[in-house]
Amino acid sequence: MTFILETIRLGLTNLRLHLLRSFLTALGIIFGVAAVIAMVSIGEGSKREALLQIEQLGALNIIVRSQKPAEETQQGGGQNKGFISKYGLTREDLDVIKKNFPNATAIVPIKEVGGQILREDRKQISQSFGVMPQFKEVARLKVARGRYITATDLDTRAMVAVIGREVAKEMFPFDDPLGNTIRIDTKAFTIIGVLEPVGLSGGSGAALIGRDLNLDLHIPITTAKVAFGDTVFRRSSGSFQANEVQISEIYIRVLSRDRVVRDAARLKRLMAVRHKNMADIGMIVPYELLENARRTAITYSAILASIAGISLLVGGIGIMNIMLATVTERTREIGIRRALGATRKHIIWQFLVETGVLSAIGGLTGVLLGISLSFGFSWGVPRLITLPVIGRFIPADLSLPTQITNWSIVLAFGVALVTGLVFGIYPALKAARQDPIEALRHD
Repeated sequence: MTFILETIRLGLTNLRLHLLRSFLTALGIIFGVAAVIAMVSIGEGSKREALLQIEQLGALNIIVRSQKPAEETQQGGGQNKGFISKYGLTREDLDVIKKNFPNATAIVPIKEVGGQILREDRKQISQSFGVMPQFKEVARLKVARGRYITATDLDTRAMVAVIGREVAKEMFPFDDPLGNTIRIDTKAFTIIGVLEPVGLSGGSGAALIGRDLNLDLHIPITTAKVAFGDTVFRRSSGSFQANEVQISEIYIRVLSRDRVVRDAARLKRLMAVRHKNMADIGMIVPYELLENARRTAITYSAILASIAGISLLVGGIGIMNIMLATVTERTREIGIRRALGATRKHIIWQFLVETGVLSAIGGLTGVLLGISLSFGFSWGVPRLITLPVIGRFIPADLSLPTQITNWSIVLAFGVALVTGLVFGIYPALKAARQDPIEALRHD
């Protein structure tokens, strides 16, 4: 025990006598560990953000949606003036799905209506849908104020509406939307509820579902059919479009995650029979997207960690180079120690203690730096848009979410310690193999 403590004391004393050299030697380890932790935290943060957005769609849901066939979409513009495009899901499709999926916990259709949402002099392109009360559950929506659509609203074909957070902000910037009136084209609706913000306002989630749910406006689906019919008219920049779609989307919630992929494949076969090549409908299976995103994120994190790990290798090589130089510099000291009775094992341990301490201190410093960088990225990047010059070139929604993981800290520190010791073995062996007489003669 005394030998170990004395060896550690000698190693620490030597490092303290050359503080600047010791610090510069440890820089490679410091930056390597910090890079591993920061890179992994960025990868984990991005993964968490993507998974949260996909999970918002519901891991037990299968979403079938109407979509305009590609050949009709490409015609576009004024060439479609006066042309009514009929495509997508039908009420017969809904009946077939209900018949073939009797064990589904919910089968909920929604229907797009209207061309514009208006209130006084404010207007925006309609993102209005006729829905059923169950849609709040399957789409994982929450009501911030007021209430959602009820079965009574469906039975009475009530002229009521529930609006998204962004609709409330844009249409009622200074007023309370509850109890107020909003129009979809020429039809007036009384607002009975405001939804909580939905995490699909941007990024991969919005891209998957095709719209920002915060801009949604929901009315009873029975009201939608009676008040608007199946044809949606839209005018934009002098062009006119009319689409006849009976049902815009159908949400099917299955019993368990084990059945999602199997039921999705069965539904796809069923729809392919009714819609040739599924040209006018599409399917979203959040569970499959979730699993794919997880696998991709694991690969992405491993690649980032491997790239950052190269810095640890460089740091280890730096320690070896400095320790080799130290062996030459301390040849006479080694000779004196050997002459006074120190064995080769004592010399090896002295040099290994020095490299181990360098690696440990460098690793700990790197951990602190990596954690600081992770928090700094998450806090600082969104604030770049407030800078007077740089802010003009940065997207307003720029963010860099980070998630520090315990395994990355343990792994980075462990690899740093092992790297330092491994690369310190050769200089230690070289020092121990010095001939004591030759070492004493060294000038």
